[in-house]
Amino acid sequence: MHINLPTWLTLFRVLLLPVMVVVFYWQFPGHNITAAIVFMLAAITDWLDGYLARRMNLTSAFGAFLDPVADKLMVAVTLFLLVETHRGGWPGILMAITAAVIVGREISVSALREWMAEIGMRSTVRVAFIGKLKTAMQMVALVVLIVQHEKSAEALRLYHIGEALLVIAGILTIWSGLYYLRAAWPSLRGDGAGHPLPRSED
Repeated sequence: MHINLPTWLTLFRVLLLPVMVVVFYWQFPGHNITAAIVFMLAAITDWLDGYLARRMNLTSAFGAFLDPVADKLMVAVTLFLLVETHRGGWPGILMAITAAVIVGREISVSALREWMAEIGMRSTVRVAFIGKLKTAMQMVALVVLIVQHEKSAEALRLYHIGEALLVIAGILTIWSGLYYLRAAWPSLRGDGAGHPLPRSED
């Protein structure tokens, strides 16, 4: 099997995940900033592999399968790390609920896409703005929380900003998930063709 450049970038993104986990827990000076840089590098490759695939017409079945898997892994692993370090009290509960909402939505929408593909409704039209906004808010929130996850006194305000952004991302996650559900609802009810669904990068 020939692996093209966008797919290599996707594989590289997957390989960055264990690196981020090790750096996140390894207590060396600046480890939190280093972990955030690794996460941002993974996020950049997420954009870059899609751009190159479209610009250079380098698409493949394996790449189309792996890209959304890598995206979900990147977000889920990061959320698990943050929840594990955010125990106790209402802030910890809110973080856990938000993480569960985001991961649960990703699993549900992936299952919905697979089912729509099986009935010939997977090919789609446009990227929904709400999906782009959700992704951007989520990435900014995660970067802030990774950098400030030790919650030192001088950085606590910025950490709370990251928490607030993640809650907003969770709300947008529910909203975009409902968008998918509404689009597919006629097909789920057996009424025939539904509304067009956004592409998988949302």
